[in-house]
Amino acid sequence: MESKTIGHLTLHPTNRKPLLKSQQSSSALPIVGHQTHPTTSSSGNEDASLTFIGNATTLLEWRGVRLLTDPNFLHAGDHVHLGPGVTATRLKDPHVDLHQLPPLDAILLSHYHEDHFDKLVEDSLNRDFDIISTPHAKRELSGKPEPFSAVHALEPFESLVLGIPSDGNTEKSVIKVTATPGKHVPPGFLEKANDLLGAVPPTNGWMLELGHANTATAADGKDGDVQTGYRIYISGDTLLVDDLKEIPARLKDEKIDLMLVHLGGTTIPGPKMPLLMVTMDAKQGLQLMRLMDPDVTIPIHFDDYDVFLSSLDEFKGEVKGSEFEKRVVYLDRGEQYRFKVRGE
Repeated sequence: MESKTIGHLTLHPTNRKPLLKSQQSSSALPIVGHQTHPTTSSSGNEDASLTFIGNATTLLEWRGVRLLTDPNFLHAGDHVHLGPGVTATRLKDPHVDLHQLPPLDAILLSHYHEDHFDKLVEDSLNRDFDIISTPHAKRELSGKPEPFSAVHALEPFESLVLGIPSDGNTEKSVIKVTATPGKHVPPGFLEKANDLLGAVPPTNGWMLELGHANTATAADGKDGDVQTGYRIYISGDTLLVDDLKEIPARLKDEKIDLMLVHLGGTTIPGPKMPLLMVTMDAKQGLQLMRLMDPDVTIPIHFDDYDVFLSSLDEFKGEVKGSEFEKRVVYLDRGEQYRFKVRGE
């Protein structure tokens, strides 16, 4: 996808930074089952996977690299602060606890909100662990009394290329991470008021392009030779807004292989007073699928908190009978979606 690459980060899967201040001991994430492409028979040669842990927390694995999205490891009954006078109660436990994660390489944080980066996570993480997020999140995290020192900020359509070391080959594996637009508050007066008050933080989505690059070109800080073998779009906590139309415009004739859509119809200040919806509901989820036209969609972020008022069943009802009915994969917590990266 057309973007501006502002940096490169080399990952070291054989020599990782510890995720936690107290080193975790798990070597692999327990899996309760797996699925593959919903309309194509599995050939058994899938070489990458995405595991649903809960809420917007997933684990992407490819070529020995592990990327975690939006770490939220509170338990049912725990509370998070979402803005002035706004709290939410968690309803479901995550698949695993934070200390049960395997060693990781980086975190993709869509925005600095407690249901995506909770206080347990914030207090437990090593301060030099690599986090890719928004400029707002970088300011917040680097300004802590015990500051985070490895937060990489991306504005929409800026990219960070993650390199996976090769064994002297002319090509190396890369994951190009591009920030995409998102609006957590409806455009107009409310958005302008929020900009002044800072009640709801700015958010990114992500485009992840898994592929290969010429090692010499990549070393020169250029990414024009990145050959994408699989493309994943993660919507982040956004409403269906006009800004999103720039994503398919920049993709041109390129396709999205997998889309993770944040649903839930998150409504604040809460279920007893549902005044403002700040994430997509079931109807908007289907509209986003029509805008992006992904090959496969996986819904996430739909039932973990009491402020989610649009259920997964509502989304299933919207999708039923549509052109996307057979192109959606529904993952339980701990279940894995496996896929093949082209060019491997």
